[in-house]
Amino acid sequence: MFEKILIANRGEIAVRIIKTARRMGIATVAVHSDADAASLAVSMADEAVRIGPAAATLSYLDAEAVIAAAKATGAQAVHPGYGFLSERAAFAERLAAEGIVFIGPNPRAIEAMGDKIESKRFAAAAKVSTVPGSLDVISGTAHAVKVAEVIGYPVMMKASAGGGGKGMRIAWTRAEVEEGFTAAQAEARGAFGDDRVFIEKFVSEPRHIEIQVLGDRHGHVVHLNERECSIQRRHQKVIEEAPSPFVTPAMRAAMGAQAVALAKAVDYDSAGTVEFIVDADRRFYFLEMNTRLQVEHPVTELTTGLDLVEQMIRVAAGEPLSFGQEDVRLDGWAVESRIYAEDPYRGFLPSIGRLSRYAPPPEGTYDGVVVRNDTGVGEGDDISVHYDPMIAKLCTWAETRDAALDGMARALDGFRIEGPANNILFLSAVVDEARFRSGKISTAYIAETWPDGFHGLEPTAFQADAMTAAALAMQRLQGLRNGNGKAFRSDWVVSVGTIKRPLQVRVDGAALEIAIPGERRTLRLDGIDWRPGGALFRGVLDGKAFGASVAPAAEGFQIRMRAATARVLALSPRSSELHERLPPRKPKDRSNRLVSPMPGVIVALHVVPGQAVKAGETVAVIEAMKMQNMVRAERDGTAATVDVAVGDSVAADQVLATLA
Repeated sequence: MFEKILIANRGEIAVRIIKTARRMGIATVAVHSDADAASLAVSMADEAVRIGPAAATLSYLDAEAVIAAAKATGAQAVHPGYGFLSERAAFAERLAAEGIVFIGPNPRAIEAMGDKIESKRFAAAAKVSTVPGSLDVISGTAHAVKVAEVIGYPVMMKASAGGGGKGMRIAWTRAEVEEGFTAAQAEARGAFGDDRVFIEKFVSEPRHIEIQVLGDRHGHVVHLNERECSIQRRHQKVIEEAPSPFVTPAMRAAMGAQAVALAKAVDYDSAGTVEFIVDADRRFYFLEMNTRLQVEHPVTELTTGLDLVEQMIRVAAGEPLSFGQEDVRLDGWAVESRIYAEDPYRGFLPSIGRLSRYAPPPEGTYDGVVVRNDTGVGEGDDISVHYDPMIAKLCTWAETRDAALDGMARALDGFRIEGPANNILFLSAVVDEARFRSGKISTAYIAETWPDGFHGLEPTAFQADAMTAAALAMQRLQGLRNGNGKAFRSDWVVSVGTIKRPLQVRVDGAALEIAIPGERRTLRLDGIDWRPGGALFRGVLDGKAFGASVAPAAEGFQIRMRAATARVLALSPRSSELHERLPPRKPKDRSNRLVSPMPGVIVALHVVPGQAVKAGETVAVIEAMKMQNMVRAERDGTAATVDVAVGDSVAADQVLATLA
């Protein structure tokens, strides 16, 4: 067994590998860019080596810098994690030439399966069912249009060296091919240093289901069941689970056998994943093979009891697998929610900034639910524009799917993040949503469920009551702290969003009795757990326990319960009457200002001062966190000013140009 390994990665996966290495008694070396010098992974590793500036192309993608760090520290092996150099056969070969072990598959398997075009050719030759499409590299936009029209719309343009949704575009029309092909190429070049793109048929109503495989260097390969990865946006997974609610035992066996056969055909000798697109009739098609550890590997670990990082290390050290296919178990249900620094209210655009508060729910087992949180950040860390926006992977396990999802809902409720925007509210909405709960999902689930974008959910009747009661309790506790709450008034008007109700309140010891005259009912709030300034309010309303995230707002509170957020005002009748007289604010007309929807770097400008612009026309392209986003004009006009240049870094809402 190795005595020291180097981790050629960053963030949560670097931390994840360090934890397993520690348990195995293996020393670790972390490499880092300037942006990650104070990261959690660096603080946890036994040694750390700087390998370059913040840009990934000058640090984590610099193979020679990583190899130099391994040699300088005496690391016997390198674990690449996922992304960056993890699927570079040339990197594995260079390590071998230096006498350093690559903790991953052999270079031949990486070459055969890691390249999306070559893997499809290989799979077709091996008579594995594949999605119809072109196996040729697309030479340019005209070629892309020609191939797309032969295959038939819709089509998917994909980076050959890609993964994680980078360099991927769906096109439903010729115009979308012409516009999307260039963007897919640019994303592929920026993320992988390889701008080759191919095109295949886009399967409508598809599910994305993948099989985890594990092989050793003695000819043994097993599969570790499937993962359901259909909840995606921008082709990037958001929620994963194991097993899939759609897969039958017979289908699992068939998909697993095909995945194992494909892996054996390339002498696969590490952890890898065979991805399939599955249609409504349970026909499955080979999509690609990821020759590395997957982001979503924790749900497989939770349902099989295996540590995949440990298995990769043991295989790389030459050990045979200690179990066979018949020993692989499928125990209970696991769910993973990817917590991203992104704004779900602005089309999930990336967000950056300092984590002024980062308080995940405690890990452990609670009422039969296991809570696990894989993360690479801590409070006070910065979310950088240079890397993927994932903050953490929150996982829950339970005996059944419903219990695992209920546990996830509670865990999300207990996750506190302040600073950059995040998607916790959106994840809560998905976990509670009826269609998702039924398991009748596809990769189009998010777009179909929220076709006009996600704008949060309105409070349910119980949530409105709970928010009302919480606001009154907090008003009383703040008053007691300030020395003026002993004579708590009895008449109140409470607004929860647009719901406004006059109330009569009576203090009963530590509880509140809240009468709603217009509805002829009374609420009782007890079990109050909150201190002024606290971010979490807990209580029991009419015998039902609840929790809510709370924050002060003008004359009231901002309260969140699951996916519902509301501004709650608790006012005296006179103050409420005066509020009614306030004139409504008129939104400013900003249609003449073209602003950046997110922080990033200007990679293209398509307008100059004096140029005519049509509504919907692309004005600029902004790159952030490895993704390119197009800024379009909202109306016709003429560019009066262009306030940025290619290469400029811009902030969210920064003016790029103005229209006359």
